[in-house]
Formats: sequence, structure tokens, C-alpha cells
Amino acid sequence: MNYPSALIEDAVNELSKFPGIGKKSALRMVLYLLKQDESVAGKMGESIIKLRKEIKFCKRCHNVSDLELCNICGNPKRDQQLICVVEDLRDVMAIENTNQYKGTYHILGGLINPINGIGPDQLQINSLIKRAKEMEAKEIIMALSATMEGDTTVFYLSKKLTPLAINISTISRGIAIGGELEYADEITLGRSIIGRIPYRH
Repeated sequence: MNYPSALIEDAVNELSKFPGIGKKSALRMVLYLLKQDESVAGKMGESIIKLRKEIKFCKRCHNVSDLELCNICGNPKRDQQLICVVEDLRDVMAIENTNQYKGTYHILGGLINPINGIGPDQLQINSLIKRAKEMEAKEIIMALSATMEGDTTVFYLSKKLTPLAINISTISRGIAIGGELEYADEITLGRSIIGRIPYRH
């Protein structure tokens, strides 16, 4: 694609680094910004820089937060002894949108995937085990995607948690096998949380 300006080309190249954004979509964004007042681009840039500089991660569950504890872990109305293990922030948002879950979360930061070089030590597994002990967790829900990587991670976690004598459950498979959790509709996801089943390895 030929650009009339090197500045436009640079902006397009940067924006197209976002997931799901190709060069054409990035160009539309750039042309939109050019039509706006300069202050619009300024505010957008400032918010992105502020996000990267000031965002915190909850010291308990690893969720993004403005404080040391996220608004879920810091909420006294949430059941702190019920922990839902998820892959990332998108899964927390998906489950929260169902309004069916009143416990807390633990974000692993990925799934065990030896092919891509991701082992247990690269995930937030040790902090989960430590937290489960300290909080005297009564139940841990494995809400991971129904993929080979998700199942491998659940199996590994269950082995690690077995000595703690905690009830381990998984969301019921209203979620399609091979499906990503974040793409499930809210009703199906909500029912899967409510209808969770004991995990047996």
C-alpha cells in the first residue's frame, strides 16, 4: 500500500500491531484522527501512556487494578474462600458479565503449553497454591478453555491442589469443546458456572 505521507505510514504500522487490526482498519483509524481536533489525539495518547505507567496488578489474584487489591478481592461481599481460576483478564470480564458468580478469581496469565515453551513456572500457579492455603479456600473452580492446553493445565493444578483437600470443580461443558471462554455467550457461561461439576483426575 502506498501512503501519501511517511507520518501516516508510521501511524498505520503502529496501530496495525493491535490484535485483529489490519493495515486497512489501521488506515481508517488514522484518517479518522486526522479529521478530529488535535486535542482528541492528545487525550488518546495520554490515556495510553497513563495506562502503561500507572496500571497495577492485584497482589492477590493478578487482576488489573488501580490499587494493591482489585475491586473484587477488596469487596467484603465476595466469597474469598471461593476461587475461580481463569486464563486472563478477558475471562474475568466474561464471567462478571453473567452476574452469576459471587466469589473471587485467580488469573494464571496463560495456559501450560510445552509446544510454545510455556511451563508451569511461567504461570501464577505457586501464588494460587499459597493463596488457597492462606485463605483456607473451600472450593476452586477451574474455568479454563475447553482445549488441550486448558485440560492439561486443569490436570496439573488438580494434582498440585489435591494435598490441600479443597473441593475442585470445573465449569460444566455447555462451553463447546475447543472453545475459548471469552467467546461464550453470557447465558451459557452463567449456567456453566452455576452448574459446575466436581473435577476428577
